[in-house]
Amino acid sequence: MFAKLGARINLHDSIAPAVRYLKRPIDLFQTYDRAHLRPDLLAGLTVAVILLPQSIAFTLVAELPPQMGLYAAILGAIVGGLWGSSNQMHTGPANAISLLIASSLTAVVAPGTSQYVVAAGMMAVMVGVFQLGMGLVRLGMLVNFVSHSVIVGFASGAGVLIAIKQVQPFLGLPAGGSGTIGTLQRVMSELADLHMPTTAVGVGTIILIVIVRRINRRLPAPLLAMVLASLVVYILKLDEQNVAVIGQLQATLPPLADLPLFNLELISKLSAGALAVGAIGLVETAAIARSMAAQTGQRLDSNQEFVGQGMANLVMGLFSGYAGAGSFSRSAVNFTAGAKTPVAAIFSGVFMLIALFALAPLAAYLPISALSGVLILTAYGMIDQGEIARIWRSHPGDAAIMVMTLVGTLFLAIEFAVLLGIIFSLVLYIWRTSTPRIQSVLPDENFSHFIYRPDKEPCPQLAIIEVYGDLYFGAVNYVEEFITSYADDHPDQRYLLLRLDHVNTCDFSGIHMLEGLVRAYRDRGGDVFMVGTNYRVQQMMLSSQFESFLGADHILEEDAAIGQIFHQQLDPAVCIYECPIRAFRECQNLPKRIALADIPLMDETESAHIMTVEPLQLWQQLHPAHSGNGQKGETAVPYVVDVREPREFNQGHIAEARLVPLPTILSAEIKLPADRQIVLVCRSGRRSRRAATALQHIGCLNVLILRGGMLAWNSAGLLEAVEF
Repeated sequence: MFAKLGARINLHDSIAPAVRYLKRPIDLFQTYDRAHLRPDLLAGLTVAVILLPQSIAFTLVAELPPQMGLYAAILGAIVGGLWGSSNQMHTGPANAISLLIASSLTAVVAPGTSQYVVAAGMMAVMVGVFQLGMGLVRLGMLVNFVSHSVIVGFASGAGVLIAIKQVQPFLGLPAGGSGTIGTLQRVMSELADLHMPTTAVGVGTIILIVIVRRINRRLPAPLLAMVLASLVVYILKLDEQNVAVIGQLQATLPPLADLPLFNLELISKLSAGALAVGAIGLVETAAIARSMAAQTGQRLDSNQEFVGQGMANLVMGLFSGYAGAGSFSRSAVNFTAGAKTPVAAIFSGVFMLIALFALAPLAAYLPISALSGVLILTAYGMIDQGEIARIWRSHPGDAAIMVMTLVGTLFLAIEFAVLLGIIFSLVLYIWRTSTPRIQSVLPDENFSHFIYRPDKEPCPQLAIIEVYGDLYFGAVNYVEEFITSYADDHPDQRYLLLRLDHVNTCDFSGIHMLEGLVRAYRDRGGDVFMVGTNYRVQQMMLSSQFESFLGADHILEEDAAIGQIFHQQLDPAVCIYECPIRAFRECQNLPKRIALADIPLMDETESAHIMTVEPLQLWQQLHPAHSGNGQKGETAVPYVVDVREPREFNQGHIAEARLVPLPTILSAEIKLPADRQIVLVCRSGRRSRRAATALQHIGCLNVLILRGGMLAWNSAGLLEAVEF
């Protein structure tokens, strides 16, 4: 019963967001503020003025009939506004997308045929289904994995291609040439045969647009230039002088297209192009939406925007249009014109529909060279030189992706270049996340922050390493290799403090790697501690039992970590006698006494004669009555000398030990019992060996060292035994 109930709940959790995305139009009109009606109406009218020439021009880039661009403009604006998320987004024909569609379709069907038109409609439906599915299953975050460099490279390459492809109609030359190089060669070989009236109309269109924009950038320069060019053709009857014109447009509502929706062969041929168009369309739209939201403060829903783009492309394909995307130029005009809600885009589509019926007859005199002039200027604007320079100066990986996508767009199949750019974006992301920044850090001069200080020597006992990235399966080898290599380069650093403040997640591979590090440091007689673990990382450590393996007391608080390790783990002898660095705040008040480095250890021959005693063996010698070894008399009991500092001695010591700090042994003449065996004790054995060296140099030969020092004594449970 409970299993069925859980299944129903999970099904409801999966369906509920999809229903919410699909009923967006209802929510839009139920929450619409009538105060926004006037600004939305004016913004819609303003966008419609530039939408008309753009839709026709961009359709020429896609090598489709202008009628399809008009239908796509009307339906894209209305449907995209109804189901989209951004208040200022405007959906419809787009220049780079149109070029990508042309490149994809010409590889499958010959342009200018009825099959080409059908394939364009099918591709729009496929793009719509792909984008709609992405939104409904809430995969909107995937758009973040495509580098901005791909968009800049593709847009720049597309701009160059569009300009090159428009040179022939702009000059009145016959179409021809394969690829970028082939088209340029064809133009150069036929340049002497350019058609002067056609060229004059195109050049005049460009000059007029530039002049109007300099006078007032708010004026619809492309529309004014195209109207004037049409009047010139009509008055001078240039159409009779072989100046190519658009021809009569049909003033009808967008009709339902007759598409082979279940033709698997055609679907297979169009799939790669549809995937590229869908992916680039989503990335472009998301980038535009984010740029608008940054200025308005709107909170976007990327999944809803995916649904909006999918619905728009689906409807555009079914009703005799072709695939489109969000348009930066029209969205920017929509924003500057004061659009408050997506209703502004809906109004622009309605006004476009009215214009279709009113202005369709005028298209009979609209010269193609004028549209080519508009497209050449648009293509020039697509090459963002400032952004290209910024990317070039930034990370080499981003620059390489941009150049690769740009060159691929120019000289390869465009859809392949786009998909290649997206793949390399993912590769770059994987490379960056699998090689996170990891570095050893030390406190700054004020001991308030940990920073990377390559110019300063690290603490000889404690390594502090900070990881900037997730500990997941792709990154753990890199992190482990860095720490292992660092440990090999600093063999005396037996303790490791891992700072995980910048680690958001940790998977089981990360846990396994951490376990290996802990074992390695403990095998060296040290240990590992951690700070900065967030809730998710802590839960992973708890559920995988790593916390019990490490020890809950080894996950420290940020402010107390250094002090705790310093006072409880580090060897004070090294701090006092050997370390000149004073890396931490806790080091600053340590007394600086005679350096142990000035007291040489015995050579290997001498060192071999220094005997050691195990903790349990020493305890038995100190307590013969309890051990049952039958030793009698005080002379049989060793004389234990603790050579540590008073602070350490007071924290815990062998009950029978006498405190004689190492500096006293090194710098003063001391008297020790000549008739008793002397056992030297320190924290780990390091200072005991120094003391034994000094004592043997003055003739005290009956000296032993407690193996492992107080650490071993405590580990054997003898410290507690003595206290009780």
